[in-house]
Amino acid sequence: MPAMSQQQPRRRRMYRLVAAAAGLATVGALAAALPAGAHDSKHGKPLPSRYQDVQLLSFNDLHGNLEPPSGSSGRVTELQADGTTKTIDAGGVEYLATHLREARKGKAYSVTAAGGDMVGASPLVSGLFHDEPTIEALNKLDLDVTSVGNHEFDEGAKELARLQNGGCHPTAGCYTDEEFEGADFPYLAANVLDEKTGRPILKPYWVWKKKDVKVGFIGVTLEDTPGVVSAEGVKGLKFKDEVETINKYARVLQKQGVKSIVALIHEGGQPASGSYNYDCDSPGAGDGISGPIVDIAKNISPSVDALVTGHTHAAYVCTIPDPSGKPRMVTSAASFGRLYTDTTLTYDRFTGDIARTAVKSANHVVTRTVPKAPDMTELISRWNTLAAPIGNRAIGYISADVPSTGTESPMGDLIADAQLAHGKKLDAGTDLALMNPGGVRAGLTYAAKGTEGDGVVTYAEGFTVQPFSNTVNLQDFTGAQLVKVLQEQVSGSNAASPKILLPSANLTYTLDLTKTGADRIVVDSVKLNGAAVDPAATYRVATNSFLAGGGDGFTTLGQGTNDLVGGDDLAALVEYLTANSSAGSPIAPPAANRITIVK
Repeated sequence: MPAMSQQQPRRRRMYRLVAAAAGLATVGALAAALPAGAHDSKHGKPLPSRYQDVQLLSFNDLHGNLEPPSGSSGRVTELQADGTTKTIDAGGVEYLATHLREARKGKAYSVTAAGGDMVGASPLVSGLFHDEPTIEALNKLDLDVTSVGNHEFDEGAKELARLQNGGCHPTAGCYTDEEFEGADFPYLAANVLDEKTGRPILKPYWVWKKKDVKVGFIGVTLEDTPGVVSAEGVKGLKFKDEVETINKYARVLQKQGVKSIVALIHEGGQPASGSYNYDCDSPGAGDGISGPIVDIAKNISPSVDALVTGHTHAAYVCTIPDPSGKPRMVTSAASFGRLYTDTTLTYDRFTGDIARTAVKSANHVVTRTVPKAPDMTELISRWNTLAAPIGNRAIGYISADVPSTGTESPMGDLIADAQLAHGKKLDAGTDLALMNPGGVRAGLTYAAKGTEGDGVVTYAEGFTVQPFSNTVNLQDFTGAQLVKVLQEQVSGSNAASPKILLPSANLTYTLDLTKTGADRIVVDSVKLNGAAVDPAATYRVATNSFLAGGGDGFTTLGQGTNDLVGGDDLAALVEYLTANSSAGSPIAPPAANRITIVK
């Protein structure tokens, strides 16, 4: 059990206003309005130049990945001059700290910001301790400010407030002999309101100051957070429109004399290429990116000078036109700490605003070829020592990598099979299982990560795959409803960005991507155990509790009957791997052939 600490005096929080930082040199920097060497005639002191470069370092969607992520989650793709691509190993806060600290050298005006999902869906070393290790790491990274993301609500508003303000966990207590002190940086939640008071649950904005330079930050998460988080996590909260909220607080900041404004938005887009250095302004500004952030960016007030975004785990640096038609920088640094964005904002001391034509930005890889930051190494080692008795336990054996990528991922199929097996133990009449792709946070890697040996699956690795602590739920649906669930993968709120459920091995069907909407599901092809699904028959379906509540736009899954709540979904996976694999007979990755895809 975690040790309970005595109450410690709360330290006075001081948000860091200055960070020695380094950024990209502004190409074609604006000339100083005052002559070089101009002096204050009264005091004989040099006057500052009109323009001051401010470096904005940013990242997003860290998800508690303190250690380098495994498999494809720990790599980025780089576009080469000859049109080919190469992959680069990336990520890990030991390296992120080194990169950020090196980038800051020689820069007196700098601020570091993030675009949400710093915690939630985290690997064991952070998730086991309710993400206290990640907050501690972010403090050491000198993060100045972040918006909330949807995953900040995985454990509800009270737990988010604890991450901000500190204190021992209400049930787990303190993990060390010192009380958790919380975040040194403000979490911003401008569009997340308490239903009773109608007020933001955390600060809506924050102003960074360095001498006479001021930059305001407004933080929002996606309005659809209730659709991608469990109902319990957003209970008592209201999520407002991103554009309306940002425009509202931009006016508030302007009235306070803050004219340089950056929006931190936990919503994003999809660039036309997966390479982090793809030019998404080709052939024209913002032409190479699609998704929700495009409409958001085009409607946010021109008084906002730059947008730091996230959520889609994509990498891009684009200039999307604002409502006045002028290009504005919109960035995202992929996910898991694999990239950071370096943006130069040129501050005009005469106007107090950013000279938008001088803004430059680029994404940089958090390579693992630099020295590790010793303080981060110590932090990870300390928490890993506490997690080791649980995390190092072997739970199964695999014969090869089990990837989490693809329209139908082998890892998702394996989870669905495990949930079907768990469902049948609860109720022998369970017919099939469905798993949401967003709940599959990683794959399993054959190569040993530590000393466990190749092919061994540890509890820590399983936790990284399924960190949400959902339950496996059973519900009854008619065959017609089951088909409708499959159609909801590609229609309604999922029409623009399909969410393809991962089915247990006994459910097969054809997905025709040459068609549109619900027609993409070939109804006559939907079969269970090789037989056509009867629209009038009743089928017992196993899902996780998130889907059972209608999450991810699957409203029909929220209408099931004869509910039965089973055990933890990770426990179901552990049980399945333990029962179906051994050192001498490891389990093979599913073939991912349950869905026939027509393109």
